[in-house]
Amino acid sequence: MSLASRSGLRLVGDVGGTNVRFALADVTGPTPRLFACQSSLCADYPGIEEAIEHYLRSVAAQGARPRAAAIAVAGPVTGGATELTNGLWRMSEAALVDAGFPSARLINDYTALALSVRHLEPQDLGSIGGAATAVANQTVAVLGAGTGLGVSAAVRDGQSEAIATTEGGHIAFAPSDDIEIEILRQLTTQFGRVSLERLLSGPGLVSLRWALGRIAGREAEPLSPEQIVTRATAREDALCVESLDRFCAIYGAAAGDIALVYGARGGVYLGSGIAPSILGWLRQSAFRSRFEAKGRFAGYLKAIPTQVILHPYAALLGAAQSLQSGQGARNVTMAADVP
Repeated sequence: MSLASRSGLRLVGDVGGTNVRFALADVTGPTPRLFACQSSLCADYPGIEEAIEHYLRSVAAQGARPRAAAIAVAGPVTGGATELTNGLWRMSEAALVDAGFPSARLINDYTALALSVRHLEPQDLGSIGGAATAVANQTVAVLGAGTGLGVSAAVRDGQSEAIATTEGGHIAFAPSDDIEIEILRQLTTQFGRVSLERLLSGPGLVSLRWALGRIAGREAEPLSPEQIVTRATAREDALCVESLDRFCAIYGAAAGDIALVYGARGGVYLGSGIAPSILGWLRQSAFRSRFEAKGRFAGYLKAIPTQVILHPYAALLGAAQSLQSGQGARNVTMAADVP
């Protein structure tokens, strides 16, 4: 059976600062099912409407155009509209309706990731420490460094769940040792206020390497985030190794702070683009030790598992879940023993 002949499929999307992903979703069962997942560069299209049209043509679905769409976006959604924090697209639910979707919803991409957690299987996750299993029906936190830094949580009380959609990636960076204090000084000269996203993102990794070079008294040659990771993992460049090590340490410290903020005894999940590509490095780095290094609350953090989301389309699962449950950041009845 072709996709064009299937009735009831919904369009789901995930728009980041670099990539846009789409799928057709069946939301009739307990777990959404995705079909025809595709990923493209945002830069290839002037806007989301053009990206959607190209996708629907490519999967031969224009003959059975989905009547509902849910798009996860990397930016705050206000009044059904958003502008990407680290991109050029402007999007609105009204424009999607005008483009032919009678029902359209925009949700934050980390709202979508928080909604996806209940649907992730063991093979969709990579452990980087903590308890072997999370405490069932307890709050989970999600954060992830990619083009920017996203933060959300699925807040649970044992009977219900609400998604906390936040701009937590823009809280202030808190240095933990003398080197990080000096990193903060260096980046303050460049940015003024230094948020976590200034370090925990692709551009942040570049800034971190620049600052460490300045501290060492050398001007580092410009490299992309991908080049830094490649040179570090190949052990070809000492400054890249130091940068990636420090990135992971700061990531762990920030994840531990977020776990404390939300009381995330159900686990902390790392999403977005960078963590899956450096899973092995995260495991041997100071990530977990810095996650737990919270003084009197070290024991509290020690029991919380930290895992990387490996599912490449997890945000699409969450967007589909928002259609399935008819909610974005509103309360829903919990399934038993969700992860």
